Amino acid sequence: MLKTGDIAPDFTLMGNDDQEYMLSAERGHKVVLIFYPLDFSPGCEKQHACMVDDFPKFQSADARVFGISVDSHWTHKAFAKAMGIEYPLLADFNPRGAVAEKYGVFLPERGHSSRTTFVVGPDGVITEILAYQYPKLAETAPLLAALGAR
Repeated sequence: MLKTGDIAPDFTLMGNDDQEYMLSAERGHKVVLIFYPLDFSPGCEKQHACMVDDFPKFQSADARVFGISVDSHWTHKAFAKAMGIEYPLLADFNPRGAVAEKYGVFLPERGHSSRTTFVVGPDGVITEILAYQYPKLAETAPLLAALGAR
């Protein structure tokens, strides 16, 4: 797995809004990459509900937020609509989990990524990694602190 101080591996993935997103295109901005197991699973619904509630704080911190899972961009469309998610959900779909594997968070025995969030600085360097083991859910407070948000 990657560690803080490493350069975040670049990727290009399709979002739920039918746009392609390239991490390197986000240079100059703080980026939050939220790897999560699956759309419409109970834990992921709770995790994204917290992110939706606190999304204005992430915007105030000038952070770009991206959710990433192995679901297709079509499933992401339905999930984003159902949850009121305004940040892009990226499809690590084909080949399944390839980006999660680059980040060391793909769980091949389960066919999805672990619940791990990476904070990437404007220079592309990973500044924070927060991993959560089930049943503990990801929290927004440590992410906001890592971004210097109030």
